[in-house]
This record gives sequence, C-alpha cells and structure tokens, in this order.
Amino acid sequence: MSTNASGSPVLSLLIPIYNVERYLRECLDSAVTQTLKDIEIICINDGSTDSSPAIIREYMERDGRVKMIDKANSGYGDSMNRGLEMARGEYVGILESDDFMAPDALEKLVSAAEGCNADFAKANFDFYWSKPEERRSLHEMFKPKDCGKPVHPSDTTQFFKQKPSIWSAVYRRDFLERNGIKFLPTPGASFQDTSFAFKVIACADKAVYLHDAVLSYRQDNENSSVNSSAKVFCVNAEYAEIERWIREDYARNHASDDVARMLKFNQLIKYDSYMWNYVRLAPKFYKEFLVQMTKEFQASLDAGDFSLDDLKPWKRANLAAILKDPEAWVDEHPHFATDGALGRAKYYASVGGPGVVAAFLIESLRG
Repeated sequence: MSTNASGSPVLSLLIPIYNVERYLRECLDSAVTQTLKDIEIICINDGSTDSSPAIIREYMERDGRVKMIDKANSGYGDSMNRGLEMARGEYVGILESDDFMAPDALEKLVSAAEGCNADFAKANFDFYWSKPEERRSLHEMFKPKDCGKPVHPSDTTQFFKQKPSIWSAVYRRDFLERNGIKFLPTPGASFQDTSFAFKVIACADKAVYLHDAVLSYRQDNENSSVNSSAKVFCVNAEYAEIERWIREDYARNHASDDVARMLKFNQLIKYDSYMWNYVRLAPKFYKEFLVQMTKEFQASLDAGDFSLDDLKPWKRANLAAILKDPEAWVDEHPHFATDGALGRAKYYASVGGPGVVAAFLIESLRG
C-alpha cells in the first residue's frame, strides 16, 4: 500500500489512552510493527495521571508516524471524536490501549475493503489472557460462509447483534464523514462503541468480513470499563442516541420503510444488550435498571416501533413478565443473573411453557 495521491496516509490508527502504562508498550509495539507501513498512529491521551504520556513521547521520538493529542480527561467518546477530526488517512482503524494487533491486521483489513470496495472491513478476534498463563480463545463472530465477499450488512439483525468490537475493523474515512458517524461524548468509557457500531452497519452499502483473528482483546485488565458494574445507565444513553439518530439523521436520507425497520431492529438489539447488562450489574442496581428498561420498552411498544411478536419466544415471554412489574420480577427471580442454561430453561418454562423452553434450548445448542 502506498501513500495516496493527496499525500495522506492509507490509514489513521486511533488509540484512546487513559492510565494504561502497564499495557501501553505492547499495544504501541503492535502498531508500529504493522506490515501496512503507510499509517499515522494518533494517540489520544485523555488526561492520564500515570506514565502513559511519557511512553507516548518515547514512541514519538522513535517513529515519526506516532502523534499525540494531549487533553484534559473528557471520556472515551470525546477522545475518539477528537481523533476522527485529526485523522487524514483514507481509512480509519481503532486500537484500544490494552489490546494489541496481529502484525498483518491492518494490511488484511484494508486489502479486503479495497478488494470489495467496501465501506468497512471487519474481522474476528481473540479473547486474550496473560495470566495465570498466556492463552487465547477465538471469538468467532463471522463464520467462513459470511466472509470474503461483499454484503449489505443491514438486511437483517445478524450483524447488528454481534459484539460491537469496533477495533477489529477499518472504516473508509469519507464514509464516516459523509454519514456524520461519530461517538456519543458521554463521560467515562462504557458502551460508547454501541451507537457508533449501529450507525456504521445501518449506513454501509457494502461491508466485508474476515474469518482471521486480527486482534488480541485483553480480558485481564482489572481497570477495564467492562469490569465496572456501577455504570448502570451508560447503555441506555447509547440506545437513546441510536433512536435519536434514526429519527433525525438516518431519516433524512432514507425511506420511511427503512426508518421503521431500523427502529424495530434497534429495539430487538436493545433487548439483548439490556439483558446482558442486567446480568453484569451489582444486585443492588437490578430493580432500578429494570424499572428504567420497562419505561423505555413500554414507550416503544406504545409508539408501534416494534411488537412483542418480533422477539424470539423466550425473549417475548421474559420481556412480558418484566413489563408487568419489574420490581416484583427481581424479587421473584433473584438468581436470574447467575443461573446457567438449566436455570434459565426452568425460568422460561415458568413464564412461557414447554414450547418456549424448546425454542430456547434449540437456539442454545446452535450456539
């Protein structure tokens, strides 16, 4: 890959950084040794109070492609938007500062996007643990049958339902700018990839998926935002932003049928996301979260954005039970979050009967 005629790099790699000195060198090493050489590496220091800024400067001195935005702490979404504003590459990539990429990750992704003339290219990744001993586990979001060919990703909910993993992808920068795709600049670092990923999939005319794992996604950083259960309503803000965006921005350039379809998709995906969030919350937040969840879903049902019949049978039965009385639901099912598949099956039998259980077990086996 050579520099564009405009003199801009092929790709801008955005690395948001906040107090991650322990992992930062491994991250930056994986960036500067990419086989795709014509890149700029934009480190966004979000007011770190550890040695992260000094480490960034060390790499800047060694490699002219490394740049830094040094700012007061304002959160992940604002950091990413600042990085997007500075980016000059034809493509944009994202690398979390406690993760690291395979050496040929960016080359593979850009080559796939170019080959399919796609708005974005996205790949599988590995869950990664460094202790007690180093190990990896492939997170296979994309099966071989879905890979290597251009697809229109918003045709079904299939690709919306995948883990956002915005960092296992590259995006055409003009595609992001043309569609006004940015991050919601809420404080902290929880769920801000949710609305970004939805907008990307909804707007893309063409995407291409790769089966190769291009990144190691660290699971043993105890400071990671995914390990924080206190950020109860961050996910709600993201789905409110998706709904706002569909009604205001997406609706400007799409037919009413497309808008209605995206509003429905948003609710179906939101159900899965909210139940995932519920399971990871500290128990003291269960009722508060489900009361808010009930308000949101009841408003969407009343507005006709979706119906309970749009959900899979066990999800329909569960949401109906929660909507009746969310606080009583928590009291009646105090162990829902910690139940395994057998416990869930018993629960679904209690709210939906044998047919619902059968549908749940068949889906679980498909895995």
